[in-house]
Amino acid sequence: MIQLGQEELVLVGCPLGLLAWQSEYLPDRSVVIIETPDGIRDHDLERVVRRTPVVGRLIAAEYRTDLDLDELLAREPGLATATLVVPGLEYAVGAAARLADRLGLPGAGLPAGDIFRDKYQMRQLAAANGIANPVHRLVRGPDEAEKFFAEVGGRCVLKPTNRQGSSGVQFIDAHTQIAECWSHTAEPDTTRPGTPTDVLLEQALTGPEFSVELLVSAGQVIFRNVTAKRLVPGRFPVELGHTVPAPITAELRTRLLASAEALATAARFGSGVLHSEWIVQAGIPTLVECAARLPGDSISTLISMAYEFRFIEIYLRVLRGDRLTLPSEAARAAAVQFLTAPPGRVIAVAGVQQASHTPGVVDAQVTVEPGAQVHAVTSSDDRIGQIMALGDTPTQAETNARTAADAIQVTVV
Repeated sequence: MIQLGQEELVLVGCPLGLLAWQSEYLPDRSVVIIETPDGIRDHDLERVVRRTPVVGRLIAAEYRTDLDLDELLAREPGLATATLVVPGLEYAVGAAARLADRLGLPGAGLPAGDIFRDKYQMRQLAAANGIANPVHRLVRGPDEAEKFFAEVGGRCVLKPTNRQGSSGVQFIDAHTQIAECWSHTAEPDTTRPGTPTDVLLEQALTGPEFSVELLVSAGQVIFRNVTAKRLVPGRFPVELGHTVPAPITAELRTRLLASAEALATAARFGSGVLHSEWIVQAGIPTLVECAARLPGDSISTLISMAYEFRFIEIYLRVLRGDRLTLPSEAARAAAVQFLTAPPGRVIAVAGVQQASHTPGVVDAQVTVEPGAQVHAVTSSDDRIGQIMALGDTPTQAETNARTAADAIQVTVV
């Protein structure tokens, strides 16, 4: 457990899942949460916080578009005693970086926090520094998108510049799809009202997909990992599974790490995690996107199990300014397979116990039960559970996770 005094950690943006690991790593009343007024209301955070001993206080502040630091610090002078600032959501990355900078604490730094909050700014940074990008354009309506699609002459990806969890990202295979698909990408995230977005259209890349996780301390990379990714086939590229470390050649790993570190250097990234995604097309790692926060989809847990250190705890210690030495090679492999089902109403769930007893499986969970409604998979929120497994090799870990996933049957009508 990290030793912190009361209200020393400021969490900007609060996904409910983060509260569980906070209780594992941090002492009671050590956390201050900053969340928007509508986020507090929609998730009933005041009630949740009262039942979560690790949280000392909940502060309402609008951080998604422009956090007013002067007003916030005048209203909440106790924040000046914080020793680390953590972004809890993609939407909070820029605000957390600015708050940490104002308090003189380690963080992504300026302007890195804002660059990695906006996919178009990230594209511009990569292009200016010789990092491989897909052909892309910021488009302001279906007409501009159709014109770009005609120029590219092939499959494209339509994506919002500032959402998370694959929300709003979709493949476009014909220009006639653009008008009907536009609103799904261009409308603000309904789970975060008031968050506007621009829209990018990019030439689709072809090749295997990976993510690179870097832990950076005061501009120096102290830990590196490559994760292999599997996606749901079809129009919406939602992640279906991950394997840590990726089962790839040493040469490809070196190329992926070099590209990710070049991106960190170009942004003058300070301290924290950089979680970048890449597609290797014709042997060249080409940037998909990058987040300056903890990776989602259980990647932090996979890293912890494979490298045998507590990744989130180490991340928090980096943001506190601690100097650390970390392993360069994984001791074993770990994989996660996410569960999906056809759209409909759930009438039966079977096989969970069998999956739990599959060799290597350490976690098997289904998040729906009879009576629940399953939706088509258009974002990470539409998945219905996960299997997590270990193995001596990446291939074995992935096989164990897939085998257990195949044992689970979710019947819908």
